[in-house]
Amino acid sequence: MVRPGRLTVLAGPTAVGKGTVAADIRRRYEQIWLSVSVTTRSPRPGEEDGVHYHFVDDAEFDELAASGQLLEWAVVHGRHRYGTPRAAVEKVLAEGRPALLEIDLQGARQVRQTMPGAFFVFLKPPSLDELVRRLVGRGTEDSEERARRLRTAEVEMAAESEFDISIVNDDVLRATDELVSCMGLTPAGGSPDPVESRH
Repeated sequence: MVRPGRLTVLAGPTAVGKGTVAADIRRRYEQIWLSVSVTTRSPRPGEEDGVHYHFVDDAEFDELAASGQLLEWAVVHGRHRYGTPRAAVEKVLAEGRPALLEIDLQGARQVRQTMPGAFFVFLKPPSLDELVRRLVGRGTEDSEERARRLRTAEVEMAAESEFDISIVNDDVLRATDELVSCMGLTPAGGSPDPVESRH
């Protein structure tokens, strides 16, 4: 169980549903603070600046990284950069509130270096075949991008042993409630709204 004021880091392979689990937590668990990542990619349909991401250009991202304002950052799938604003995380932890980062494997490894006391959760698919089905089914990438993401996912799957616990995302509500339970909170009921993952 996660103590108050301890950071929980949720990571896992691309298309595993990290964003959907995070959105379900945002909808059903208002007491959990969710970090909003900074990214250099363009908004996808339905995404709002400051809600789903902070959308910035390359120069702005360079400044944030160079000035130490990011807790972690990474180039994802060889294209866009994503990062976690440091000040917001530190403020919430100082207040003793439950905080969750939904990030990629590169980011999780950086956070382990800077905040070794964090609790690391690996979200995994029921199988690699199911991961491929989800990746192809969401239709947001072309064939080249899907192939790139699948190669990345296979590498990410091999990192499961680096995490404190693993949760299988075979059902969003169940996976969300298991994560919330690990954070020391009582699971609630409801139905999820599917959304795109951070990466």
